[in-house]
Amino acid sequence: MFRYFFPDEYVKSIYEIDIDELVSKGIKGVITDLDNTLVEWDRPNATPELIDWLEKVKAKGINITIVSNNNEMRVKQFSEPLGISFISRAQKPMGKAFRQAVRQMRLNREEVVVIGDQIFTDVFGGNRSRIHTILVVPVARTDGFFTRFNRKMERIVLSKMKKKGMIEWED
Repeated sequence: MFRYFFPDEYVKSIYEIDIDELVSKGIKGVITDLDNTLVEWDRPNATPELIDWLEKVKAKGINITIVSNNNEMRVKQFSEPLGISFISRAQKPMGKAFRQAVRQMRLNREEVVVIGDQIFTDVFGGNRSRIHTILVVPVARTDGFFTRFNRKMERIVLSKMKKKGMIEWED
C-alpha cells in the first residue's frame, strides 16, 4: 500500500520535465494539478513562463487536462483563456476524474502522465489509476486551508523518500 505514495519521478518544477523525453516514451497526454503545481494556489492566471511551457507541450502534440479539487469557477477562469480542458471538484485521490481525463483525451493510461505537488491527492490517485506520476515541489510555500493537513502527513512520506535516496531537494 505504501508504494502508492511514491511517485515514479520527481522534479523541482514542471519546467524541469523533459518534454522530448515524454514524447519518446509515447506520452500523448498530461493530467496536471493546478494549485501549487502550475501556479501558486492564490494566483488567478497563468504566468508568461507557464504559458510558454504549456505551448511547448501542446506543440509536441501532447494533450493537457487540468484535474483539480478546486471549484469550477477557479479552474475554469484559469483554464479557458489557455484553451485547456479541465475537471474541477475532482475528488482526488479518487480515480474517477483521472479515468475521465484519460477518456476525454481519447488515450490509454499508458500514454498519460499525472503531474502534481501533493502525494496524497495527485500521486496516490495517479498511482491507484496505474498512470505514471511526476511529483513536483510546490511553487508556493503557503497552502490553502484544506491542504495544510495533507502537507503535514506528506512530511512523513517525504522523510522516508529522502532516507531511501529518492529525493534530493530540501524540506
